[in-house]
Amino acid sequence: MGKVVIVATLDTKGPEVAYLRDRLQALGVATLVVDSGILGEPIGIVPDVSHSELAGRGGFTLAQLQKSGSRGRAVATMRDLATSFVSEKYAAGEIVGGISVGGVGAVMGAAAIQTLPIGVPKIVVAPTASGHHEFGPYVGTKDVMVVHSVVDILGLNPVATTVFDNVAAAMVGMLAHGHELKIPTTGRRYVGTTMLGNTTTAVGAMKDRLAELGYETVVFHSSGVGGPSMEDLAEEGLFAGVIDYTTNEITDPLTGGIHNGGPDRLRRIGALGIPQVVLPGCVDFSVFAPGSIPERLRDRVMYDHNPEYTLVRASHEEKVQIAMIFAERLNHATGPVRVIMPMGGLSIPSTPDGPFWDPEGDALFLTTIQANLKSEIQVDVVDLHINDPELGRIAAELFATLMPKEAV
Repeated sequence: MGKVVIVATLDTKGPEVAYLRDRLQALGVATLVVDSGILGEPIGIVPDVSHSELAGRGGFTLAQLQKSGSRGRAVATMRDLATSFVSEKYAAGEIVGGISVGGVGAVMGAAAIQTLPIGVPKIVVAPTASGHHEFGPYVGTKDVMVVHSVVDILGLNPVATTVFDNVAAAMVGMLAHGHELKIPTTGRRYVGTTMLGNTTTAVGAMKDRLAELGYETVVFHSSGVGGPSMEDLAEEGLFAGVIDYTTNEITDPLTGGIHNGGPDRLRRIGALGIPQVVLPGCVDFSVFAPGSIPERLRDRVMYDHNPEYTLVRASHEEKVQIAMIFAERLNHATGPVRVIMPMGGLSIPSTPDGPFWDPEGDALFLTTIQANLKSEIQVDVVDLHINDPELGRIAAELFATLMPKEAV
């Protein structure tokens, strides 16, 4: 068995990491301690990989890194060096799991262990790993276990040692009984898709129809992470194709909403050349926490989805902009693409008696995407609601027609 890498800033977390290392070793797990600290020397521990060694991997000394202009720049550089180190050691078969420990330093270690594939155990332990802080830097698009340390990581008090003991036990359990995700090399029959609560009924029907057609559906929650996660796994070769049913992650970057899929959303699948069916599910709103809606949007029509999320309706200008984004990104696809446009509403509140009903805006989206998509990409206009199970079945059947005959 390989080693569990522990990444931490040892000038401030040395004794605590030494305790965790010793607990893992007592449970029979070999460790590889990496010091990602920038300023001081390790306290109470001798790392297996020093911060000077990490700096050397970048072609400069630790002193040069410390004088790189700002603490933020030095941290970003050390994060990249730790990340490349962990990735390289995993590829060489030397690493079987990863743990990141610390406060701000935990973000550096988290970036490093996020390079490990799905199924390889990954744990972040941090005092900021609570519901009051953003989880994105800790998790990324991977299956990272996030453990709130409860107390700050400074001293081996009963609370801290209990948390570290359980982290070690969790790692041992995952190593003994878990497994890495296996990507099929032939006969791929998995289809990636995206969903929100607004499209659950239709995607469920689509999933059932795909099963009848011989495909297994893998569903991702399009909350700003789900779409990119689907695209990550598509790049790793998991999917025969994709039905991107719920593409709201394109809208939120325009308004500052929290379901932001990033600048490459809708680009990456096309670059792979695999079949894709794309629908504008839920592009008619952005998602905000109730108290965080920007002043400039507070005169918009809103819909209380649940106590945590308020949906803010997209403007006509934004719908045109979204259609342009769809067209520009899909036009670069190298594989077969079809777009389905449902004219009966793009979300649950978008019905004739609902607050988001906007046939004029939907018509603008349709005419814009039709005018800007390359001629090879057909748009199928359907007089159904996005969450209609019949639309889900239509998407499944259309996808099957895009698959190569030898794969059907």
